[in-house]
Amino acid sequence: MKTMKAKNNNAVYQLTKRKSQFGVGMVEVLVTLFILSVGLLGVASLQFVGSFSNADALNRTQALFVAQQFSERLIANAIPSDETDGFIVDNAYFDNDIYNFSTLTCSTSGALPYDCFCKTHPAEIPNCQTGDCSSSELAQFDAYQMSCATVMSNPNATINLSCQDKDNGDTDLCTAGSIHEVIVQWPVENWQGQERVENPKCNTSSTDSNDCVVIEVAL
Repeated sequence: MKTMKAKNNNAVYQLTKRKSQFGVGMVEVLVTLFILSVGLLGVASLQFVGSFSNADALNRTQALFVAQQFSERLIANAIPSDETDGFIVDNAYFDNDIYNFSTLTCSTSGALPYDCFCKTHPAEIPNCQTGDCSSSELAQFDAYQMSCATVMSNPNATINLSCQDKDNGDTDLCTAGSIHEVIVQWPVENWQGQERVENPKCNTSSTDSNDCVVIEVAL
């Protein structure tokens, strides 16, 4: 009789114990889900920052490659100056209209610049690969090809050439020995309130927000 009563008491105790532990298990599950959610949000944030940084690094690497290639073309295509003792590039290289497809019109609305202008050689641009070109035509051809290379991976990037002319009294827009500046720039956005140190070479006003690569060449 005592044995039967003890068994009944034990069964009641086990049932009471299970009931008392039911709420604790639910709380633990909720806490675990909360911690897991916070962790997943952190991982997602790291992935976003990583992709943002990777895109920025890709843009900079491509811009540096294009700027270096253009500077090498300037050196290769230098001609003797009629004004001074030294080498220069044709004045046509400093015509801003020959860069970034300024004089070309895209027939496909909304198409990316590379798809519009670079997959087929435009009739308006001299093709110096298939025929002889003058110095000014070569400048136009180089500007077109470098513009295509610029927008290949970043459709918002632009390229320009300027000169710190050391003699404004001659007809050479960039006198022999002057500094040529190849600038490849693209728009950027600040993220999470982190301000960038902006390069004045590619941010001429307070409203600009660009990043850029600048290579200087002296012929």
